[in-house]
Amino acid sequence: MSSNARRRKVPAFLNVVDIAGLVKGASEGQGLGNAFLSHISACDAIFHLCRAFEDDDVTHVEGDVNPDTLQKVKSVLVDDKKHIRFADWDVKDIEVLNKYLFLTSKPALYLVNLTEKDYIKKKNKWLIKIKEWVDKQDPGSLIIPFSGAFEQKLVDDFKEDPAGRKKYLEDNGTTSALDKIVVQGYKSLQLEYFFTSGADEVKAWTIQKGTKAPQAAGRIHTDFEKGFIMAEVMKFVDFKEEGSEAACKGAGKYRQQGRNYTVEDGDIIFFKFNAGAGLKDPKKK
Repeated sequence: MSSNARRRKVPAFLNVVDIAGLVKGASEGQGLGNAFLSHISACDAIFHLCRAFEDDDVTHVEGDVNPDTLQKVKSVLVDDKKHIRFADWDVKDIEVLNKYLFLTSKPALYLVNLTEKDYIKKKNKWLIKIKEWVDKQDPGSLIIPFSGAFEQKLVDDFKEDPAGRKKYLEDNGTTSALDKIVVQGYKSLQLEYFFTSGADEVKAWTIQKGTKAPQAAGRIHTDFEKGFIMAEVMKFVDFKEEGSEAACKGAGKYRQQGRNYTVEDGDIIFFKFNAGAGLKDPKKK
């Protein structure tokens, strides 16, 4: 064949197939579901496409493409062998962490279930070893010994005999652990109570520690927060000591608080609010 003759060119080619990425929940049918595995198994090689740019017009299946925070999570867990909650996190980090709900980011309480005999005696050979482990692995966490059998006995034997229950506890020099478990559970979640009191009802409301008075009022009704004027507050300990609301007022322990007041655990509050404030007139648009 002449060197000048026209040659047919047959290029080599690479067949690339776009396979939808593996997404969270694939095993439950999200995205391609388990079909993803059969699709990708048929490939000879894989281009793993990783997005490394931010663009509000280009959505991301997880909502965020920044791995910085997660690299720190890995370092804390794998390298430092620490719980996530023991590391220092800034506001942006916390926004990311809140999406993943890591188990070691959550506060923990350790409940040690004893026999009724050991609970009453306040002695158990394993308690010291458990405390040593907790102090090492989860410093500062609370250990609460209790007895499931003992608590069940209090329910079964003294359900309709509160006087007998009280005498049984006094005779054995012990108390139920349930109150402590509930109170400490609330504290671990950074939760507090405040109380409202009317002629026929006293009610406890749960709020996050650090909640301001208007937002606490909003727990009762959104209109209370919108129209907040003031909070009249007395402490439960003062009410218990003085014996009545009038006595608290007389002792100067009943105070008016404004919008910046941070509600404290055990506050008894009467909220004053403007029912029309912040509310739209349905007749006006």
